[in-house]
Amino acid sequence: MDCTYFGRAWGVVVLMDSQTGKKLWRKYVRHEKLVDYQEGISYILSKKYQLRGIVCDGLKGIFKQFSAYPVQFCQYHQVAVIRRYLTLNPKLEASKELWLLAKEMAKLTKDEFTIKFERWELKWRSYLNERTVDKQTGKSHFTHKNLRSAWLSIKRNLMYLFVFEEVENMPNTNNALEGTFAALKNSLRNHSGMSKENRKRFIDGFFKA
Repeated sequence: MDCTYFGRAWGVVVLMDSQTGKKLWRKYVRHEKLVDYQEGISYILSKKYQLRGIVCDGLKGIFKQFSAYPVQFCQYHQVAVIRRYLTLNPKLEASKELWLLAKEMAKLTKDEFTIKFERWELKWRSYLNERTVDKQTGKSHFTHKNLRSAWLSIKRNLMYLFVFEEVENMPNTNNALEGTFAALKNSLRNHSGMSKENRKRFIDGFFKA
């Protein structure tokens, strides 16, 4: 399940069956919220679908909200978070190593990734905790803030990054749904100038096709 936006004003939340590619539920929103996903889950359960697990992009609070189910945090989104903090060409050696590990994620098992991540943590722990003192205020802050943010993001999400190993046929990413969103937006570009309501009708037709 995921949300895609059309400009800053509105978007659509979609729940899709990963096995068949069937779009099970959608809702137009201004901003995605946990209550929207809960509404979608409740709807598909009311239609007698069996919910064996959820793949999502890690919206704040989503793991707690749906803790009754196996929840996989999309590995692609996790790598994107790391890229945002470290950039594609990090300069620090610790950042280079963490970025390389993040890019390896999809090729590794949970045990393999965890071992490599913990080794990286051990190697760079003192570096991660370095602080810089502001000479004017006398207050200190962590010196490598972006690196720490990338590290803590993985540490916080690690237990959700390899859930797919435990659930048969569960994908490790939301790429299939992301691909659908990309195809939708490409189709919409060929019909520029439509009003918002006509765009919604077009989207409805696209998802029903």
